[in-house]
Amino acid sequence: MLIGITFVFTFFVIVISVFVTLFFKYHLEEMFHEKKDVTAFHLCNLLIILMVSGGAYAVMTIYVLKNDFKLFQSAAILLLIILPTYLLGHRLSKQYKSVYQKYKVTDNEKVIVLNENYLKKKRDAKFKEYNAIAKEDKITSRRRL
Repeated sequence: MLIGITFVFTFFVIVISVFVTLFFKYHLEEMFHEKKDVTAFHLCNLLIILMVSGGAYAVMTIYVLKNDFKLFQSAAILLLIILPTYLLGHRLSKQYKSVYQKYKVTDNEKVIVLNENYLKKKRDAKFKEYNAIAKEDKITSRRRL
């Protein structure tokens, strides 16, 4: 029973660290103006996730279960949990990024199409306040006339 709780807790830590590392990976790629995925970032992300989940699993094993911590056995099990979770998270975040990207660019750096989903998202967020202020101005200007 307690080993199940340990793995559930570790899986929860893995999921959180996957999305945090992917978030930072995409921002680093934007900062370095990378067009394609950089495998070094993926390897660093996997290593960071393995260290964080290994620490969480070690703490749960030693302090909750009061068992011995076997490093290589637990690292192999954690890698089998991390790899599918990371691949799924990468695919989902890449899909989300492609839906809400600002525009599409050709090979010679020309903008082809502005993305309508991105424009809708930005328009809804920013212009609600602006439209409310404009309506108030319109009402007050009618009253003046």
